[in-house]
Parts: sequence; structure tokens; C-alpha cells
Amino acid sequence: MVGQIIFIIILGFAIYLFSKNAGKIRRNILLGKDTDRSDNPALRWKIMAKIALGQTKMVKRPVAAIMHFFIYVGFIIINLEVLEIMIDGIFGSHRIFSKPLGSLYGLLIGGFEILAILVLTACVVFLCRRNILHLKRFSGVEMKEWPKSDANYILCIEILLMTAFLTMNAADYKLQLQHFGHYITAGSFPVSSLIAPLLPENARVLAGIERGCWWFHIIGILAFLNYLPYSKHFHILLAFPNTYYSNLNPKGKFTNMASVTNEVKAMLDPSFVPETTAEVARFGAKDATDLTWKNLMEAYTCTECGRCTSVCPANITGKLLSPRKIMMDTRDRITEIGNNINKHGKDYVDENVLLDNYITREELWACTSCNACVEACPVNINPLEIITEMRRYVVMEESQAPASLNNMFGNVENNGAPWKYSQADRFNWAEK
Repeated sequence: MVGQIIFIIILGFAIYLFSKNAGKIRRNILLGKDTDRSDNPALRWKIMAKIALGQTKMVKRPVAAIMHFFIYVGFIIINLEVLEIMIDGIFGSHRIFSKPLGSLYGLLIGGFEILAILVLTACVVFLCRRNILHLKRFSGVEMKEWPKSDANYILCIEILLMTAFLTMNAADYKLQLQHFGHYITAGSFPVSSLIAPLLPENARVLAGIERGCWWFHIIGILAFLNYLPYSKHFHILLAFPNTYYSNLNPKGKFTNMASVTNEVKAMLDPSFVPETTAEVARFGAKDATDLTWKNLMEAYTCTECGRCTSVCPANITGKLLSPRKIMMDTRDRITEIGNNINKHGKDYVDENVLLDNYITREELWACTSCNACVEACPVNINPLEIITEMRRYVVMEESQAPASLNNMFGNVENNGAPWKYSQADRFNWAEK
């Protein structure tokens, strides 16, 4: 009974803490401007099933795709076993699903164990890729200190959790063979039965090992749950809504500001009456709160995998731009704003802004708008939208575009084309 009470207290505290921290992230996301992504729900469900659930954009890198698939499937399916552990912890039972499921229970436990080995293998491979092979896309100016350590922490935690799971089953298996206490014969143990000979024969010691691994496994999972809001691995949860709310427009189609469009229409047609006359607070984005809630959701969804940066032509040719850094900087800035709200209230304004304090102008203007980063992202994140909105602010609010662009703007205004030639001289080349 004491164990049940302790378990319920730990479980309740873990759920409360996670809900509180997840609520803060939701609040931070909703600090962004509104945008409508509610159209075409059937297509959105299809995209979510294909990309978030099916992981179809991962297959372009087969090794990473296979290893990630092992971890992904293991995470989902092995957590079904966690449901049994929680019920056992609350009610003081042991392998409560064994009787209702019958022979299917053995098949499930055996499948869980095979998946656990695959997860262990994938985690070791990923650790080697990061720390021995030093793949280039896992490095960069933004991948220092915490971002670099975060992935290693998660992989090590996964290894410890899977090891505890298999050790728990191995001890349980030996206790079943000895018909000790409440350890009924239940389950199939194709992997843990192989490591069972490494454990002691004393039944009480085995029971202590089994209980110790049981507590370590479930507390580790609850700790992992509360680690997610501080980690890039929050994408485990956000990948699904992020892909559902994907931009359904063709890549390369930029948004027009309604206020500017209305002005142009009014100039061309004096009888034009705009649908809305709401005053625009700012053209483009200077700070994170000038972006849409979808941009901010993408910042929290970013997996920091570096696929976007690895295909960015600007980054490849030595420019300062890294699309991954754009997303990480946006996330860090909106988190800073959220922390300031927690400390000082919603009306507090600090001196930092996303432009210049986090993202430099050199980064913004290095972008070629090619959409390679958007195409490469496995969860449909769009760094180009953020870059475009920040460029829009620099041009329309500050009039500080690079000289080459200012020349082009002047030519368009005076000549109706990007070139310096007047309309009358435009076809002179054909006469020569």
C-alpha cells in the first residue's frame, strides 16, 4: 500500500509539472499573430498521417531513417507496456494484462523486447554518428553547449530505460521459473531470457532487482516526459499538429499584406472599398511576437537535425546563414519573452528583439529563397517564412535594403522593370 501511495504521488506530480510547462509553451506560441490554417481538413489529416506518422520525408537519408524508425516505433509501442506498469503501480497488481490477453500477452512482451534491442542499437548508432564520426550537419555555431549535449542526454536516457526494461524482465523471468511470490508465469522473453543467466539465483535478490528496475523504468519515463519541454525532443508531440497546420500553398508563393494590397487597389481604382481598414501595427517582423503562431510552433517543433542547413546553398558556400539557427533563435527569443512575462507580467518590454540581437541582417540577406530548407525538413518547418517577414520589416519599416535591391526597387518604380533601361529602349538589343 505504501508503494502504491508513493507511486500515485509521483505520477500526479509528474503529470502536473508537465502540464504546467507544456501550458507555458502553448502560451508562448499563442503570443504570435493569428493566421488561418483551418481550410481543407481532409488534406491536412492526410499530410499529418504521411509525414508525421509515416515519416516519409526521412527516407531520403536511409541510415538515419531506419534507425529513427526503430526508436519511433519502439517509443510508441513500448509505451503500451508502460500503461500496464502504471495500472500495476496504482492498484498494486503485477502484469495485470496477462490474464485478459492470454497468449497474445506473450506475443506482445516478446515484441516489446525485440523493439527494445532495436532501440538500443539505434541509440548506439546515433551516439557514434554524433560523437565519433562527427557528421557535419550536427555541428555549427548554433550547436554548442546545451544543443549539443541535449541529443546525447536523450540517447543515454533511452539506453538506460531500455536496459532497465530488459533487466526487469530478465529478473521477472527467473522469478517465474522459481514460482516465487506473486510472479505468475506470464509473457515471452526472447531477449531477457538470454541475459537472465547473468543475474543471481537468490529469489529475494532477484525480486529486489526486478522492483528496482521497475521503479527506475517508470520514474525514468516520467522524468523524460518532464524533460521534453526543455528539449528539442518536444517534437515528439508537436510534429503532429505542426504537419497538420502545414502551408498548403505551392512553395515559393509569398503572402501579400492586405493593407498594402488595398492601397494598391485603391490607387488603381478610386471606387475600390477595402473589406477591412484595420491599422497595421508593423510591416513584417522585428521581434518574435510579430510572427504568426504557426511560425512559433515550428520553432518549438524544430528537431535540430540540420537537414535544412546541410542543403542550404548559402551555408554550403560559406555564408553565415543557417536555417536551423533561424528556428533555434526564434525559439530562444519567444522563450525569453515568455520568461519575462512569468517574472514581470504581460506588459513588460525588454531591450532585446529578434532582429540584430538574435538574427543578424547578414544572415537574412544571405538567403536565396530557394526553399531547399523547407523541402528538406522532415516535419514541414518553414524557416523561409521567418526570413521573409524579417526582410519585409527591414525594407518597409527601415528602408535599409542592400544597395543592389534599392537599385532594383528604383528601376521598377521608374522603368516598370528591374533593369535600368526605360521601356522605350527595352528592345534596342533586337535591332543590333
